[in-house]
Amino acid sequence: MENNVNQDKKYLQWRGASFKALIPFIVFIIFYFGFSLWTRDFSKVPMTVAFIISSAVALILNHKEKLNKKIEIFALGMGNKDIMIMCLIFILAGAFAATAQCVGGVEAAVNIAQHFIPARFMVLGLFVISSLISLSIGTSCGTIAAIVPIAVSISQNFGIHPSLVLGATVGGAMFGDNMSLISDTKIAASRTQNVEIRDEMLYNLKIITIPAILCILLYLLPVFSAAGSAAETTLTLDNYIKVIPYILLLIFGISGVNVMFLLFFGIVLNTTIGISYGIFDIFGAFGCIGEGTASMASTLIVALLAGGLLQIVRYNGGIAFILKEAGRWIKNKRSCEIGICVLVGIIDLFTANNTVAIITSGSIAKELSEKYGVNPIRTASLLDTMSCAVQGIIPYGAQILIATSLAVAVSASSFTIMKGLFYPVLMFLGLGLSIIRTKNS
Repeated sequence: MENNVNQDKKYLQWRGASFKALIPFIVFIIFYFGFSLWTRDFSKVPMTVAFIISSAVALILNHKEKLNKKIEIFALGMGNKDIMIMCLIFILAGAFAATAQCVGGVEAAVNIAQHFIPARFMVLGLFVISSLISLSIGTSCGTIAAIVPIAVSISQNFGIHPSLVLGATVGGAMFGDNMSLISDTKIAASRTQNVEIRDEMLYNLKIITIPAILCILLYLLPVFSAAGSAAETTLTLDNYIKVIPYILLLIFGISGVNVMFLLFFGIVLNTTIGISYGIFDIFGAFGCIGEGTASMASTLIVALLAGGLLQIVRYNGGIAFILKEAGRWIKNKRSCEIGICVLVGIIDLFTANNTVAIITSGSIAKELSEKYGVNPIRTASLLDTMSCAVQGIIPYGAQILIATSLAVAVSASSFTIMKGLFYPVLMFLGLGLSIIRTKNS
């Protein structure tokens, strides 16, 4: 064991600053973003393939080192403690979301929200419903897929412009994605900065409270009100029982309960509810859990490859080069926070994936924060919030693309949705105000 530790230390003696070490990042951007623009389809090139190509380039560089040693350094990055913990949480989050979906938790939450929201506040209601669903299941894409058909129906029945109902839906989904305890972005942001997910979530409130209030006030304006009345939804005790796991997850999570224990408890609770209602037997529950964990495969692979790639880039001096160049204009805490936001925002623009943007920029952000005295919880919050804000407004992002694909009946385009998409834009306002208040001590 001692020999292995000494060997790791030998491998982790970084080289001096080198722009050449950043070539794998450049290859990643050209390969993924370039092909996506060429085909006009960001789903044509899987993110995992882009990381494999750039990782291969990273291993080819630095001819002075033997390939075996470079592979071992890459493997050390993949097996990083924070990467492994992140992967474990991803696995449990996938299983929890899948079991909750199987027992009808999402439908129950939608029914409850629809029942209590008056028809004249339908646009605001869609924002609130999407926020609650995304907050519960931890995925903006899943929320949008579930709520957009409802939004389209509301648009047709109440004569509300599609941009408003779809914009409210996507905006609410991004709110939940940014705040959920089991969101990929929150897990990635907290683990890259080695902070508790609960602490990062609570810190996010300092940034997004004003944007959320402003968004709600906008949707309360008479121009966004609907005429007519909504269809009555009948609630039963079953609806309330099926949302209990979501409620407990939020309450216990805020209370500081370990998130992995909490997710495991939620899986057991969903399984118990499903078996009690005859939705599935124990083997059906196992199948549901298995599908949930398997659904996270792409995210897990990306996290592992990103960990390995960053380790090689760091070893070859790439991270040192970024820090050196950043030091030319980052002089204090406030400019450091701006730099972190710009870094994760640019990566998100090129990758159209906020989780990947956080994982890729996380280690650089951590070193910058340590150098300029930025609280790691705040750093995690900046990474999470900025990536969600950018992800919410890019017309080629998965969230808007899913919304447009499900809103064919109202002929909605990406730019149609963006006309009514207020919340992500207001998130930039919240970030700006938060950074302005930073004291350069």
